Amino acid sequence: MKNRHTTSLLDKKMIVCSMKEAIIMSTPQIQYKNPVMFVTYIGAIVTLVYTLFEIFQGRTSWFDIQITFWLWITVFFANFAQSIAESRGKAHAATLKKAKIESYARQIRDGIEFKTPSNELRRGDIIICDAGDVIPADGEVIDGVATIDESAITGESAPVIRESGGDRSAVTAGTKVLSDRITIRVTSELGNSFLDRMINLIEGAKRQRTPNEIALHIVLSGLTIIFLMTTSSLKTFSDYSSAAANQDLSHIVTLPVLIALLVCLIPTTISALLSAVGIAGMDRLVQRNVIAKSGRSVEAAGDIDLLILDKTGTITIGNRMASAFLPVVGVGEKEFATIAQLASLSDETPEGRSIVVLAKTLFGLRAETLDPTNSIIIPFSAKSRMSGIDFTDGSGNVVRRIRKGASEAIKKHIESLGGVYPEQIDAAIQTISTNGGTPLLVSDNEKIVGIIHLKDIVKGGIKEKFAQMRKMGIRTVMITGDNPLTAAAIAAEAGVDDYIAEATPEIKLALIKKEQAGGRLVAMTGDGTNDAPALAQADVAVAMNTGTQASREAGNMVDLDSSPTKLIDIVQIGKQLLMTRGALTTFSIANDVAKYFAIIPAVFSTLYAVETVQGPLSVLNIMFLHSPKSAILSAVIFNALIIIILIPLALKGVHYKAQSANELLRRNILIYGLGGIIAPFIGIKIIDLILTFFGLVL
Repeated sequence: MKNRHTTSLLDKKMIVCSMKEAIIMSTPQIQYKNPVMFVTYIGAIVTLVYTLFEIFQGRTSWFDIQITFWLWITVFFANFAQSIAESRGKAHAATLKKAKIESYARQIRDGIEFKTPSNELRRGDIIICDAGDVIPADGEVIDGVATIDESAITGESAPVIRESGGDRSAVTAGTKVLSDRITIRVTSELGNSFLDRMINLIEGAKRQRTPNEIALHIVLSGLTIIFLMTTSSLKTFSDYSSAAANQDLSHIVTLPVLIALLVCLIPTTISALLSAVGIAGMDRLVQRNVIAKSGRSVEAAGDIDLLILDKTGTITIGNRMASAFLPVVGVGEKEFATIAQLASLSDETPEGRSIVVLAKTLFGLRAETLDPTNSIIIPFSAKSRMSGIDFTDGSGNVVRRIRKGASEAIKKHIESLGGVYPEQIDAAIQTISTNGGTPLLVSDNEKIVGIIHLKDIVKGGIKEKFAQMRKMGIRTVMITGDNPLTAAAIAAEAGVDDYIAEATPEIKLALIKKEQAGGRLVAMTGDGTNDAPALAQADVAVAMNTGTQASREAGNMVDLDSSPTKLIDIVQIGKQLLMTRGALTTFSIANDVAKYFAIIPAVFSTLYAVETVQGPLSVLNIMFLHSPKSAILSAVIFNALIIIILIPLALKGVHYKAQSANELLRRNILIYGLGGIIAPFIGIKIIDLILTFFGLVL
């Protein structure tokens, strides 16, 4: 499927718009929401006022002007990181807004049909939609069946069927009826439709910080306070040491220098990128056609301990397929395949089609040779649980009856014809059931001629995905309504950790509560009204867009593609979000530590210096920075540039790999911790050489 949500990482038009937005965001009302960047913002204002005052006093300092410029660039880059992430969401939302068109709803009262503007519809109203109508509001089909074009919402061009009753009754505003007539009960209030909520969530208009994000902000704020106290004490230390050494450092330890030093030492890098990481995580879900109702659910997906998955459609492809023809003694396999194919010609179910295809694949059998004038097709029905064909003679009398169906149905059929059901065939039926298959019997008149083995086909690659989950410490449980024997066979083939057979909605809910009581975070999928209680209880609940309104309301995510397997991708996106945040936090803190040891020795390298003999602190100037001023300016420039350099990583996320928590921690320390220490030494030294070469500092 072509995903209409896919957006390039850094589009030119998007960059220009984000730059404008970054300038607009430079207001106190927005900046105070990020404590660390607010300190930087205040520092930039104070430095600007100080520099302007110095200029008016006739003491113009090119160094102070550069410091002021780069402090504002730091604020701008932080705003840009957030605005570029939000712009990607707004681009997706713009596409969805096109689906929000003003339309009229048709209602019938007292036998009279009249039109009502869609913006006047209320919950509980009954409306009618015919072929060609745009559905004006979210609702549930209460009468009729129709094909619906949902491409405006899902991006999928293939139409879907919506019908009253069952788990495929929900319809969404903005989609189009392609055939037939349906009656819909409106389930959303004005301005609160599924489409409205999608747009708000994608734009980030209602995005709230997650608990982990809030906790990290508190930690970063604590570090900022510590460095603020440390930087404030440097002036006192400088004055005392200057007096003791009979030196004057007032031209070095100035207010702009102290502010620049503070901004370099506080965790500006991760603070500037934190919102972008969270927004980008939700954006990656949108690109996979999943709408999260909150950032909390995305974050929870990264902490999941248990995955509860339905068997059908998630672990298996959804339909049982014919895998083998097992004739009774005395009947050849090709002969049996011919009879089985004839019995399945009128069976339009996926299972019936698979029997016809298997006969054609194995033996080249085709039904075109069938004479329709001397045969009567017996279509499959849920009541008889059989399908088949009757052959007649020239007078119209039935001379041969072929049937295919469930074992109990075929048994009754041959007994009604005077035949005897062979009890020994039960052993073969039991063997197929034990191996997770479904047996279908085929009869020719009053005799059983063989068994068709239907098998649940496990999706390719699903076992490897479960192995990845296991590496991350996530337990997988398959839930199915099948009998225990079938469930055990499928579970073994798929590689899940556990399974529950003959499951009911009550069993699902009880399992989730039990696991949560044990301290685990649980994720599950569902699409039916009977899944709603379990979805409401789960920590990560992915409702199918094709499902009922009750299930979509109960879930905290909606999969527009209605693919139950998407739950595994959602968990991986959640993991990647947490990994990205952890990696950037590790890098940022290591960065600050490195900058501290890179700058302080250079600033005080001249302290206690005597004529040609350098001061004792100069030994710690291992980077051999040109001067105290070049050290400060280089650090400020590096501090600003590292934010813009890391924006693509924040948006794209770190490379995802299934690993345990210990392996992830070790990887973070080695790559981002060690990298965060080394990068400032290299970056600051290069900038120092450039500044010195062009004579921008003394």
